[in-house]
Order: sequence, then structure tokens, then C-alpha cells
Amino acid sequence: MARVINTNSPGKRRNAHMRTIAEILRRLSQEQEISEASKDMVAMLVFCLRGIDSTVEESMVAWEKRGYWKKSDEFQQKWWWASRLSKSLETLLRNEDWEKLPEAMMQLYGYVADLKVNRLTRDPDAWRGAYQKLVAEKRASSS
Repeated sequence: MARVINTNSPGKRRNAHMRTIAEILRRLSQEQEISEASKDMVAMLVFCLRGIDSTVEESMVAWEKRGYWKKSDEFQQKWWWASRLSKSLETLLRNEDWEKLPEAMMQLYGYVADLKVNRLTRDPDAWRGAYQKLVAEKRASSS
């Protein structure tokens, strides 16, 4: 039997989330006011940050199974910001605290600044409806 190779590794998914974040930040910086599209983009940032955090957990579990405790801990330290910023952005979004959005964007930009976005490759349909999905998620968990 042939060996199964997973081509959708945590690293690839993490890189895809980072690229999506970089593109959304670029698009958000061009927005003049908070619109439904802006809310969708911020909600998508929350989902991408959660996705990054889950890939970090996945990688850590794999390393801990092999006894690479130090590597696992260093990796967690490198990516701790994703979880923190996802919660911060979610709170900002739920409270509609839009005056804090530029500061949050600058914090996030610091982590994706080294990614070159020459061309926007993400389709806006990817995040259309993300705000409603995030709002519905909270209602479902509080019921």
C-alpha cells in the first residue's frame, strides 16, 4: 500500500490565512467608511486568525507526540498573537467599536508586513456574509 501524503498541511493552511489577512488589510485600508463589506472583511480576519491558531495547535500536538516539547513551546510563543488578536477583533466587531479598528489593523499589519501583495487574488465573495456568520455563531452558542 502506498504512503498517504497530506498536501493540506497546517503550514500551507497557515500561509493561506496569512495571505488572506494581508489582502484584506490592503482592501480595508482603502475603505472610507464602515460598510457591510468592511464588517465582512473584519469578520473574515477573525476567522483567519482562528484558523491560524488551530493550525498552531495542530502542529504543537504533532511535536508533543514526538517529545519535541521545546520546539512546541517556541512555536506557540511565535504565534501567540493570533489567538489574542482574534479575540480583540471579535470584541471590536461585536461592540461596533469602530474607532479602535485602525489601531487593530496596524497591530495585525505588523505580523503580515513581510508578505508582498502585488496582486489581489482573493475574491470578495470569500468573505461576503462573514459578519452575519460571526453574529449567528454567538447567538447559537448563547442559546
